[in-house]
Amino acid sequence: MAATAVRYLRAAGAQSAHATEGTVTTGGTGRDARHGTGPVAEPGALPRPDLRAVREDERAPVDPAHFRRVLGGFASGVTVVTASAAEAEASPAGFACQSFASLSLEPPLVSFMVGRTSTSWPRIARAGVFCVNVLAADQGELCRAFAVSGADKFAGVSYRPTPVTGSPLLEGVAAWIDCEIHAVHTGGDHLIVVGRVRALGAAEDDRAPLVFHRGRLGTFTPMDAED
Repeated sequence: MAATAVRYLRAAGAQSAHATEGTVTTGGTGRDARHGTGPVAEPGALPRPDLRAVREDERAPVDPAHFRRVLGGFASGVTVVTASAAEAEASPAGFACQSFASLSLEPPLVSFMVGRTSTSWPRIARAGVFCVNVLAADQGELCRAFAVSGADKFAGVSYRPTPVTGSPLLEGVAAWIDCEIHAVHTGGDHLIVVGRVRALGAAEDDRAPLVFHRGRLGTFTPMDAED
């Protein structure tokens, strides 16, 4: 799976570079719509949208600052995605990630998004496996430590190997999901990583999760909380 992820990243980079040259594609086929070689729609099927990259001399359709401000209104949990150190690497890899979600029950799949400029992702891709550590409400400092780029994020951090892939399972987390890389897709300036779940578990004390909202960390209070 590690080789598959690396091959995909190389291919995706080449395709992305080609797309920025202004070629208009239809229906994700990569054909040039200017020459009328796009696919023919099936009877009764909805027409597929024209997809193309925004050129450097074009204005983006949405202001980035406004985009971040509006999307910041969506609260999410916080995770740390980890992978074991490869040969010649001094420590495991990991990064704080809020863009994590359950994807499928049959087969059991999860997903997370990572920036294409991430320095941790290539190390995780080489490992071919990873663990999603769902942070508990009292792990704000741990989240901040894994959000920093370039430092030894595992310095002073207690962890043990997950039962199947051996990826780092951080001590004190609310839940963990042990995965192997199932697929990688491009999503603009991010990559969409799909993981196949091999094992998972949760804290026995049902501890509260850490929450991220409008750039700040916080905790969750149920509406039906007991007095």
